[in-house]
Amino acid sequence: MKQWMLAMVAVVALPLSAQKTGFIDSDLILGKMPEYKSAQKQLDDMAAKWQQEASDMQLRLDQMYKDYKAEEVLLTADQKRNREEAIVTKEKDLFKFREDKFGQTGELFKKREEYIKPVQDKVYDAVQKVAKKEGLDFIFDKAGGALMMYANAKYDKTFEVMEELGIPTEAPGTTPTNSGK
Repeated sequence: MKQWMLAMVAVVALPLSAQKTGFIDSDLILGKMPEYKSAQKQLDDMAAKWQQEASDMQLRLDQMYKDYKAEEVLLTADQKRNREEAIVTKEKDLFKFREDKFGQTGELFKKREEYIKPVQDKVYDAVQKVAKKEGLDFIFDKAGGALMMYANAKYDKTFEVMEELGIPTEAPGTTPTNSGK
């Protein structure tokens, strides 16, 4: 029985040992791409502008509430109701603004998709070319949340992908820790 199980393990393990793998660091690659940096700056600027607008709206809302509280004792029942409704409306407007700009389907998400996806597609295409050129079966992205407890540096294909994209692999005065070969 043990011989049979050992033979099965050997049969299953044989094709696995023939697979070639590599890995990249997409954070490093993207960080060296001017078009990615430009897109990220546009997104950051847009987000900062919208955040400032939201802060301004919040300040106006806070002031409305303070004014209401200060004058509440002098207001008639109708005036109180009108002011409270105005405050609630402003709160809803602020919430809607934040959702429209920063929500899961908001403008920032859509702009990120519009600006960043073409750059990511370009990296993906370069990864495909490197994998085919080097006969690799798998390339993992160690920056993409894939947990790697150990990776032999000889399988790092970050610099090959950078070369495929025309990105310099050496910073002035330094040398890469691995050329991937």
